Amino acid sequence: MSVNDYAGPRPAQEATSQGNPERGKYVYCIVEAETPRSFGPMGIGGRGDDVYTIHHGGLAAVVSDTPVVVYDPTRENALAHEQVNEAAMKEFSVIPMSFGTVFRTAQDVIEFLKDTSEALRDVLKKMRDKIEFGLKVNWDPDTVLREVEGESEGIRRLKEEILSNRLASTYLARMQLGRLVERAMNEKSDIYVRAIYDHLKDCAIASRHNKPIGDKMILNAAFLIERGKAAEFDHTVQEIAQSYDGRLRFLYTGPWPPYNFVNIHLKLERTEARR
Repeated sequence: MSVNDYAGPRPAQEATSQGNPERGKYVYCIVEAETPRSFGPMGIGGRGDDVYTIHHGGLAAVVSDTPVVVYDPTRENALAHEQVNEAAMKEFSVIPMSFGTVFRTAQDVIEFLKDTSEALRDVLKKMRDKIEFGLKVNWDPDTVLREVEGESEGIRRLKEEILSNRLASTYLARMQLGRLVERAMNEKSDIYVRAIYDHLKDCAIASRHNKPIGDKMILNAAFLIERGKAAEFDHTVQEIAQSYDGRLRFLYTGPWPPYNFVNIHLKLERTEARR
């Protein structure tokens, strides 16, 4: 779900003065709320800024005061952004905003809510009572390599011929062996990933396959789940992990706001400070 190309008052993404930056509003997420709400002194930047809501027409932006600066995605800043979203998620269905979204004034935030209200309400309706879980699955490449060698007669025979120096061109033979092993490893990974998705499809509304990180990760996915099915999803993940008897390592995180299923794109204008 996305809110594309918002064209009203622009978010302020640049520092206007290194010595005396403007005060702005850091926006964490959008919720449906009629009455003001405070989440406590947990704002980004480590200054103890209160996190509170700015309202328009039944919608509310969860914000904190901030200098108008570009926030580096450090661990501390990213954690602050996530913690506010998690706190809001305990009471509301949320539309998470991208990290580092800063508006110059409260009125700019209100104008954003006003101008995008129809799209925001549509996304909130679709995301109501839905949460995200992350699932990363790793394997030990050396262990899997031994498995595919045992399962493939072609790989096993070619490897034996190379080791015994019976092949005239060892270099070409090694190249061929490398291609066979890579294909077999990819096929094995695909089999594991398809099986995991098949097990989880009945308790997930949607999934997103992100790029795996490193040579040990075969699955880096996000799943959109109804709140009421969180326990079922958790139980299913545990069952899958046990079924592989340690051959695969499962890293399961959540619940999160639906970061991977909502994307708000904001067009940025050139400010005077950037000219």
